Amino acid sequence: MTTHETIPETVDDVLKEFRDCGALLEGHFKLSSGRHSGHYLQCARVLMDPARAGRLAQAIVNAIPDDVLDQVDVVVSPAMGGIIVGHEVARVLKKDGMFLERPEGTFHLRRGFALEPGAKVLMVEDVVTTGLSSREAIDAVAREGGEVIAECALIDRSLGSADLGVPFYPLAAFDFPTYDENDIPDALASVAVTKPGSRK
Repeated sequence: MTTHETIPETVDDVLKEFRDCGALLEGHFKLSSGRHSGHYLQCARVLMDPARAGRLAQAIVNAIPDDVLDQVDVVVSPAMGGIIVGHEVARVLKKDGMFLERPEGTFHLRRGFALEPGAKVLMVEDVVTTGLSSREAIDAVAREGGEVIAECALIDRSLGSADLGVPFYPLAAFDFPTYDENDIPDALASVAVTKPGSRK
């Protein structure tokens, strides 16, 4: 197996995947959570290469305990950010993958997607910062008749502080500081803000 095909195993390996494709951005970003940061991980860009997406999905699955994986019936992810990584994780697990949408503000299944009653769900996200989207998606699965038994993600920006109410298995945690709207450092505040995420 060549170096390019190696499954990422460390935080540095994962960060290299982002750097190699220009997906680690620097500037002033307003995150989907509403917090501000000088760094942004553009997961859509890191996942645009199917081979890279496959490597990262395999790495995510490798970090989840076997006793959890053995229970999974189906993979669910929240749109938009979770769709690609969720699909790739489902492919690795040889399970169906579906996604939640919220065109009116509340997550639910559309497009003919439906969960079997009591289905054991693995939730897949791209990035977790505060855990708000994840908790909303987990609640939506319960409303749809399933049960989220665990969540996994490419990146945990909360460094373990996000409480999702279920076991959480991120591939990597990055210590990029984030700031409340009213507590932005002067150096960051002097840079024009952009909002690269998908949530309005």
